This record gives sequence, structure tokens and C-alpha cells, in this order.
Amino acid sequence: MNKFVSIVVASTALAGTMFASQITGTGSSFAAPAYKHWSSAYYNKTSNQVTYTATGSGAGIRAVKKRLVNFGGTDKPLTPKVLKKHKLYMFPTLIGSIDLAYNIPGIKDNQLKLSEKAIAGIFNGSIKYWDNSLITKNNQGLSLPHKAINVCVRSDGSGTTFNFTYYLSKIDSADFSAKKTFNWKANVIGGKGNQGVTTNIKQNQYSIGYIEYAYKLESGLPAATVENREGYWVAPTIKSFQAGAKYASWSKKTDFYALIGYPKGKTSYPIIAATFVLIPANKIKNDKNVINFFNWSFKNGDKIISKLGYIPLPESTKNEIRSYWKERGL
Repeated sequence: MNKFVSIVVASTALAGTMFASQITGTGSSFAAPAYKHWSSAYYNKTSNQVTYTATGSGAGIRAVKKRLVNFGGTDKPLTPKVLKKHKLYMFPTLIGSIDLAYNIPGIKDNQLKLSEKAIAGIFNGSIKYWDNSLITKNNQGLSLPHKAINVCVRSDGSGTTFNFTYYLSKIDSADFSAKKTFNWKANVIGGKGNQGVTTNIKQNQYSIGYIEYAYKLESGLPAATVENREGYWVAPTIKSFQAGAKYASWSKKTDFYALIGYPKGKTSYPIIAATFVLIPANKIKNDKNVINFFNWSFKNGDKIISKLGYIPLPESTKNEIRSYWKERGL
């Protein structure tokens, strides 16, 4: 009898494993910590496996265009025209921030203040040393050395770079335009993925670079207080991200295409971005498994990503996305 029960239990477990879905995704490193935690919780509750690899938004777009994965992650939204050409659907999943993390001995978290002119100057190469007057004028209580600024950037095709250069184009249109891969005028140190930039900042004194907030939290790196669109000083905090995120708006009529960086508001953090998922329009069966994962995450995952420093989508936006899925038979 015991042997029979063991066989039944084993067979049931095997059947459950056989019928559990397995989906793969790749792309955005900006969103990777969120997807990693969501997929772990989803597996524990459903036994359905989601494997996501952070390769950068450019790689994620290429992979899903070639149908190499079930979904691609990108922080650079594709226009409806491009989506139609490559037979793709797109929807946002969460909102995050891009922080200016630094490694300056003796300067703690949020102590360094960077104006728009200082930020533009650092990344366009016109400000080369930490004691430049455009930096020191707003940091009179800090001892900033005459040390060369090591500027850490992404070396791969990156949605984080796209959104950061979109922000830079708003404060310095002469030197910047929004691009996944940018030809920097400053002397830079390149790193692959948000993790690569984080590592380079940690390993190089007197450095600064742009990374997603979850990587800032995990690494313990300090990040700058920055001047926002309204001219106020704003530290990178959940509250300031939420203040900026409330100005975000999407419509299913345009496949949720939107750039939300550089928002209005006195308390808004100025460098925020949404991340998106791309799925093939001609792989409905696999798409349904992807949709099940993200719908479960929308229902159960807000607290998970909030602890990582992301901003969950408003319920109204989630419902708009669900309507988008339904209209496409997903």
C-alpha cells in the first residue's frame, strides 16, 4: 500500500511538472531585480517557471524580434509603427528611477548636490574635476578634491542609457539626444548592464555613474541630490519617485508608448523611467503564459518590488493593460 501511494504521489508530482509552464525572457537590466523576485514568488505559488536574463534593452528587443524568447524587456518603448512592422505587442510593467551614484571618499549619501548645469557638464565632458566651480558653488560644506571625474556609463545597448540621455537632452539639447548607445564626449569607463556600471563605480574612486535605484540600494553606493525641473533640490527617495510617477500616462491606443522622464512638480525626482515588455503577436499560446505571469505579478507583486525601490503601476493603468490583452485575445 505504501509503495502504491508513493507511486501515485510521484506520478502526480511528475504530471504537475510536465504541465507547469516554462517561459523565457531577456533584456532590460533596469527591470531585472524586479523580474527576478517576481519570478521566484510566482514559481513558489504556481510551480510555473520564468527565466529572465539581464542582457540590456537592445539585446532584449533583438531577441524577441527573432522569436528567440517568449518576451523581451526594454526601457526604450517602441512606437506603434515599429511594433506593427515586427508583429509585437507592448505594455509597461513598473516604474523606476535612474540615480547618479558616486564614489568620493568622505561624501555620504545624498550629500552631494548636482545642478542641471553640473550634471550636463560632467557627462558632456566640459567639467573634468570635482572642484569645478559649477559643482562647488552648491556644495560649500563639502571638501571636494581636485581629482579627475571618472564617468561610468553603459557599454551595451541600454534602455537605461536611452532614458538617461532623454533626460540629458532636456537639460542640454545641444550635446545630447535620446539613444540606447551614446557616443560620450566625456572620458568614460564602460560597463555592461546596470551591474557593470555599479561595479565600476565601486572600483574607481572619484567616479560617478547612472544606475537604477535597486542597484544603488543593493550596492550601498551613495547617490546625489539633484536639481529638478522646477529648480528644487530633490534626493532620490521612494517619495520623490512617486511624486514624479503620478504624471505618467499611457494609452492602449498607442500600445502604451510614452516617455515619462523629466516630470513636472516641485517634489518630483527628475530622472524616472518606465520599463516595458514585448511579446510576439503571432505566438498566442506562449503569450498567454507570459500574460499569466505578469497578471499574477500585478495582483500580488506590488509589495515585492516596492521593497526594491520600484514604483508599482496604478491600478487604473493595470486595468488598461488587461483590456489591451483582452482585445488581442491574450
